[in-house]
Amino acid sequence: MKRVTSGPDVGRQGRAWLATLIGVSLLGLGAGQGARAETFRLDNPNDSVVGVPFYLTARAKDTLLDIARQNNLGYADMRQANPKVDMWVPGEGTEVMVPSIFVLPNVAREGIVINRAEKRLYYYPPDSPNEVRIYTISVGKDAMGTPLGTFKVIQKRENPVWTPGPNVRASHAARGDILPATVPPGPDNPLGRYAMRLSNPDYLIHGTSMPWGIGMEVSGGCIRMYPEGVEELYPTVSIETPVAIIDQPYKVGWRGDDLYLEVQTGEKSELKSARSVIPESIANAEDVTIDWALVEKAVAEDTGIPQVVGRRSKSGSASYLPMIF
Repeated sequence: MKRVTSGPDVGRQGRAWLATLIGVSLLGLGAGQGARAETFRLDNPNDSVVGVPFYLTARAKDTLLDIARQNNLGYADMRQANPKVDMWVPGEGTEVMVPSIFVLPNVAREGIVINRAEKRLYYYPPDSPNEVRIYTISVGKDAMGTPLGTFKVIQKRENPVWTPGPNVRASHAARGDILPATVPPGPDNPLGRYAMRLSNPDYLIHGTSMPWGIGMEVSGGCIRMYPEGVEELYPTVSIETPVAIIDQPYKVGWRGDDLYLEVQTGEKSELKSARSVIPESIANAEDVTIDWALVEKAVAEDTGIPQVVGRRSKSGSASYLPMIF
């Protein structure tokens, strides 16, 4: 896949440093070699926007799911960012948006933060306060939705045995799929090779035997990760690591003097009006100018791609480049 050197409007500051990344591909060499964390270091801890969106040119054999996995993104990311591109046959020569830009959730930056609305996991290493690792995940569907709240990791298991709960077994049985009482480790185990149990013991963060479902609301409530992603995260997470599961479909953050808005409403999120998604503390600040037409456009389009919707004039902030390594 050939990377194209243009992308959406990422702001004055973004346009300046986007050029420095031209020619640096974020793609893996194959579907199984992507999906590891994108790791960012914030040189300015007051910033909360990381990453760079870009276009690439699809090959004949590519699907959007291939491109998603190679770039640690999921189904919903690619569908929202490329509404006019066929998910399964984008077509050779088609320019595909890779939305690798993120507004960090408005929550304490510690341990694991899971934003259910955007189907994303953020990991803040305890020994690197200005570093964040970002993974795409799948969350629960329908009545088996992933619960919101504050938890911690209480158990870690490599090559776990899957014991499906009664609700999961009943759901499968209703579709004519009779599950066994237990499923041993192996390629057919839906937990994959690594699992971490939360303090609500019915819920796990784990791998999957069905990676094409990452980035969707398809699980029985657990948090699924790409096999490569959970393999990388698992050894870095300790018992007692805090886990915050939140639902923030509207995220606002600064990168230098540019204000970004990211909208990812998901299937369970409460929809809000454009005027209500910008906090009053920002909207009413004397040195901040909000372009409400751009806010309304971002809310209406719901692309999942952070958009510049305002600017401040008196912060004295320098330009900062989040390092990708």
